[in-house]
Amino acid sequence: MSVFLIVLLVVLAVILFASVKIVKQSEVYIIERLGKFNKVADAGLTIIIPFIDRVRSVVSLKQQTMDVPPQGVITKDNVTITIDTVVFYQIMDPAKAVYEIQSLKKGIEYLAITTIRDIIGKMNLDETFSSRDGINDKLRIVLDEATDKWGCKIDRVEIKDITPPADIRDAMEKEMNAERNKRAMILESEAQRQSSITIAEGKKQAAILEAEADKESRIRRASGEAQAIREVAQAKAEEIQKVYDAIKQSDPDEKLVQLKSLEALEKVADGEANKVFIPFEATSALSSIGSLKEVVTDNKKKRTRKSKQTSEEENTDVNE
Repeated sequence: MSVFLIVLLVVLAVILFASVKIVKQSEVYIIERLGKFNKVADAGLTIIIPFIDRVRSVVSLKQQTMDVPPQGVITKDNVTITIDTVVFYQIMDPAKAVYEIQSLKKGIEYLAITTIRDIIGKMNLDETFSSRDGINDKLRIVLDEATDKWGCKIDRVEIKDITPPADIRDAMEKEMNAERNKRAMILESEAQRQSSITIAEGKKQAAILEAEADKESRIRRASGEAQAIREVAQAKAEEIQKVYDAIKQSDPDEKLVQLKSLEALEKVADGEANKVFIPFEATSALSSIGSLKEVVTDNKKKRTRKSKQTSEEENTDVNE
């Protein structure tokens, strides 16, 4: 009796253990009953019927990554390159992921390889290096549409590396070096041009400032000379006025006034001015001076003749 009880307890324990399942967080169980899909067991405690129900698969709902092996791809310009890709995906419908395809990972891998070859085959080598974001987007869209019936969502597709052949890589490095040297020469020539422009602009500004300074200096010098001439003329005018007033007070005759006027004009002519304007009244004085000069000359001639006659008479008396 005791042995029977022990066996019974063992059988009950086995049945209990087989009927109770604990599902972890971010996982689901695919439960089949008599070989047919029954339900999807979410996280927590799940009871199944032993020997009738069974767990077909444990599916993770986390975002997963799949590293696609590097693939040799031929570009549009017949260059063979190697592309290394990684795919980020997440299972949205566990039942479809289990029953719609035999191996979800293999399906995504093969689909990614064929899609990469199709996209890269329509592009040149230079475009593959400069259009990584575009290639990633195209891959994600194509894979997401193709895997939708498998209950899978493609979140991201990233190209990790693009490796061209060794000879192409060497040619590209030489081209890059030539491009760098070209840019350096352009920058250097641009700097020299800017420097020349700056120097020329500086010289231009210096010449303009020098010309303006010379112009200002000449204007000020001319203004000073004009002011000096005005002051000298004013002083001479005042001097003439004083002489005239003094002569007038002494009640002179007309000849003396004209002579004094000429003396004043002579002093004015000794100034810094280049031109002297003689008033009309002075011309009569000049003519009078000419008449006086002729009278004085005649008197001198008469005296000379008289002195010669006297000397001749004296010589005659002595001879006699």
